[in-house]
Amino acid sequence: MTAATQSRQDDAGAEDAIRARVAARQDELVALTQDLVRIPTVNPPGDAYVPCAELIGNRLKQRGFTIAYVRGEGAPGDSDRYPRVNVIARFEGKRPGPTVHFNSHIDVVEPGQGWTVDPFAGVVRDGRVYGRGTCDMKGGLAASIIAAEALIDSGLDLPGAIEISGTVDEESGGFGGVAYLAERGWFSKPRVDHVIIPEPLNVDRVCIGHRGVWWAEIETRGRIAHGSMPFLGDSAIRHMGAVLERFERDLYPALRRKVTAMPVVPEGAQESTLNINSVHGGQAEAKGGGLPSPVVADSCRMIIDRRFLIEEDIDTVKREVRDVLDGVARDRSGFSYELRDLFQVIPSMTDREAPVAQAAARAIRKVLRREPQFICSPGSYDQKHIDRIGKLRDCIAYGPGILDLAHQPDEYVEIDAMVRSAEVMALAARELLLGR
Repeated sequence: MTAATQSRQDDAGAEDAIRARVAARQDELVALTQDLVRIPTVNPPGDAYVPCAELIGNRLKQRGFTIAYVRGEGAPGDSDRYPRVNVIARFEGKRPGPTVHFNSHIDVVEPGQGWTVDPFAGVVRDGRVYGRGTCDMKGGLAASIIAAEALIDSGLDLPGAIEISGTVDEESGGFGGVAYLAERGWFSKPRVDHVIIPEPLNVDRVCIGHRGVWWAEIETRGRIAHGSMPFLGDSAIRHMGAVLERFERDLYPALRRKVTAMPVVPEGAQESTLNINSVHGGQAEAKGGGLPSPVVADSCRMIIDRRFLIEEDIDTVKREVRDVLDGVARDRSGFSYELRDLFQVIPSMTDREAPVAQAAARAIRKVLRREPQFICSPGSYDQKHIDRIGKLRDCIAYGPGILDLAHQPDEYVEIDAMVRSAEVMALAARELLLGR
């Protein structure tokens, strides 16, 4: 037997042992997911961040990790009542080497209506864990913790370091979480080399990036008057209706003609898209069933959500909307508007040949016995801050769960998917640390 053959056999044996350690901890993985879900970290407003961060920190401290709690002071939403507290845990290997970081957000959206189970009970049924955040993304967080612990317990002479973070506010832009940390060097070399974000994108997919996003507010102005004499006023709502009509006539067809080379899923998201998040016009009706005020609306506001492609320039994206508004202004008497930026993210995409992407792909082949699919996400996630602020390109999203279930009633994560993804993450981290 050659030395190369012996080395391959040794590697295969080590990988099998790591996978067995993960599989043996299935019940522990389920229990950890339940514990995380039972802490209702709803954002907004940012409930229960501290106890959730402490649950993670206390567990990993017992496993030999050093723990840091970092509050995103001054970030949007941060207050003494709702402190934006992040946890970062680090396990040092036996000699210098690269650092592999698993980053998960701990915040979840509100449960909403339509649940058939308690959204914060962590109900286990039919091979699934149900609850708000099981899929997005506390199941992935739990899987990354089990993966790291199994890798450490394997007894391998691991160089470098393993980090696990639980960060806040991803659902509202990540400014008190990953963005805050990235600005302070937590997601940059030489501290960190490779990042895996266990977002729910199916266990056989490696997500290498995401589309861009621009949120903006359009306000049309009018003139108030008595509702019985609308001809004496000027309805801002009718002006907004003209904007919507022009969007339908001109902008939506133009967006459908823009198609990306990014491997975005689902297929419909390979085009540029525009969603009308909300429209608010006129005076609000009285609470408790009171009658409306009989006046012509002098203001109407619309929030737009524009998702754009890596081939598009953000200035062009904004100009397309402004051109529509200017066109309406030319054609419609009395029309005036204001366009205000709310939030923007430039598209991000890691090279599919990057070390972390290839390590995850090889681990998927070993664990699942099928070819991985390289994809991009239709929506943004915290890779944007690691890339743009931290200047760290070697970052992917990989984790258990079905993206379509995120933010839905009766959200769940499959137990088998959590176990398999933990095996993939453990093997990928081993390869990145050992260089093979």
